[in-house]
Amino acid sequence: MPTTTQTGTLLSVHELTKHYGDVHAVDGISFSVPSASVFTLLGPNGAGKTTTMEILEGIRDPDSGEITVFGTRVKRVDRTIKERMGVLLQEGNFEPYLKVKEVLRLFASFFSHPLPVEEILERIALTEKANAHVKTLSGGQKQRLALGAALINDPDLIFLDEPTTGLDPQARRNIWSIVTDLKAQGKGIILTTHYMEEAESLADHVCIMDHGKIIAEGSPQELCAQLGQETIIEFTAGELTEKDISLLKRGCKKARMDGEQVTVETEDLIATMEHLLAWAKDRNVKLKNMVVRQPNLEDVFLSLTGRRIRD
Repeated sequence: MPTTTQTGTLLSVHELTKHYGDVHAVDGISFSVPSASVFTLLGPNGAGKTTTMEILEGIRDPDSGEITVFGTRVKRVDRTIKERMGVLLQEGNFEPYLKVKEVLRLFASFFSHPLPVEEILERIALTEKANAHVKTLSGGQKQRLALGAALINDPDLIFLDEPTTGLDPQARRNIWSIVTDLKAQGKGIILTTHYMEEAESLADHVCIMDHGKIIAEGSPQELCAQLGQETIIEFTAGELTEKDISLLKRGCKKARMDGEQVTVETEDLIATMEHLLAWAKDRNVKLKNMVVRQPNLEDVFLSLTGRRIRD
């Protein structure tokens, strides 16, 4: 069986491409995923994240590029490699009248050396639901069951494609806790998400994708540091004109309007706040829901692309 490289790299890709006619879904991307880490592909719908994941999971064939997994260069991911991989797809529909433990036993039967079902139930905090039918589970419980199915073979490399989409905050954090535990066990996790908070909380390394390309990468801290020493001021206001925003820009580094929300970037918070308050008084603008914060990954993406990740 292939082993990981001496550097602990579980997966690396070089100049990976996948085209559909004139659409370059994946356009020459390169990255590597070490063990004991969370590697995150971040980007809006249509950025190429899911296509990239499906190639690496063996669902689709690439048009070109090199894939090295567990120390072996391969043209496509085969059955032997999949024995050491776990996959959580965006949508996983289980038979609603199966019991939770029956679902896990079914997936365990697909592998040569699965973990005990009881161990997985404990790991995903569903021991008390072992005899419950799938149709009775909450959204968060169903997602934990899907994650349990992805972990039944004790994989070294785990793909999580938008694992918390549609979940409430508590259910989302339950998934985060499981991911953190997997990392502590030495697993390599490839995560796709367009929740910035999720990437900032979990990721060791982030690749921001847009239109099939990686447009920036680094740790969340490194990416945010690219914006320099800026402080972000956000507020909502009524209808503003281009002249209003033009006058506001005179006292800050950048100012932009997105509907009723205004975002201001500054390197001198005190001076900008003085200008902002004077501007609001002079223009008779009511400042609502004002927040002062440091830059985050959303700001990085907006700076790079000129749009928000969910646009």
